[in-house]
Amino acid sequence: MEYLDFELPIKELEEQLEKACSIGEESDVDVTDTCKQIENKLNKTKKELYKNLTPWQRVQLSRHPSRPYTLDYIRAICGDTFVELHGDRNVKDDKAMIGGLGKIGDQSFMFIGQQKGNNTKTRQYRNFGMANPEGYRKALRLMKSAEKFDIPVVCFVDTPGAYPGLEAEERGQGEAIARNIYEMAQLSVPIIVFIIGEGASGGALGIGVGDKVLMLENTWYSVISPESCSSILWRSWEYKEQAADALKLTANDMMKQKLIDEIIKEPLGGAHSDREATFEIVKNKIVKEYKQLKNLSPDELISNRIDKYSNMGVVKD
Repeated sequence: MEYLDFELPIKELEEQLEKACSIGEESDVDVTDTCKQIENKLNKTKKELYKNLTPWQRVQLSRHPSRPYTLDYIRAICGDTFVELHGDRNVKDDKAMIGGLGKIGDQSFMFIGQQKGNNTKTRQYRNFGMANPEGYRKALRLMKSAEKFDIPVVCFVDTPGAYPGLEAEERGQGEAIARNIYEMAQLSVPIIVFIIGEGASGGALGIGVGDKVLMLENTWYSVISPESCSSILWRSWEYKEQAADALKLTANDMMKQKLIDEIIKEPLGGAHSDREATFEIVKNKIVKEYKQLKNLSPDELISNRIDKYSNMGVVKD
């Protein structure tokens, strides 16, 4: 398992615990009390460490290489019922944006989300989770199909931003994202959005409009990444920690500003430390939120959704 810089105290204690336990297994020495003491200290250290995380440390956790990605969630939640659908029927199939049909129990859902890679080869294949215009158009095509067959939509947001390349701009990156926002606001089926990692800029908003928007505890949601903000304001990436603090991008900040509906608490140590528990939490949230939304008529869904987003950013004297 990989450790971030601020997690090194945890790494040291886990190594001590592993060494003490192995000594007990290989010899007749009773190390039960020692192991218990180290374990208690480890749990205490974890609680203290993750209770007082800075915004930059949460950004680091959202990018942890062992953190589950969109396909991990979908496969864990749906099992063998998930069928991936491809292509925008115009240009090509964008590998950074994935989507398809899956079931939770007897209920079908249309799952859509950005997908990052687990190693160098798959990161390049997935374009580091940065979708081209055809990715957003594929997502919209799948949403429209879901609407046609009265299937609720679940979106998983995890992207450093939409792909900023010249060819993406040539094919209408801005228009594709704007079109998605416009169409999602008027979709007649329930939309549940989860921020599971990075939620950067328009790349996140392109699949981020929902009746319910939920953020995992150690994720971020902002108009720009801390590094890019730092490079613009200070002409250097060295001030990324100050930028992360100033941007107010954490789940708690988003909740205070009423830009999201709920914060999903992660297992102690982050989603990567107990993936199965995280999958179960998200699955239960999908079921719970859908039970509340399914009783609303299409007109009520659209009206509530438009009112929700229209009220964001309104200042009253």
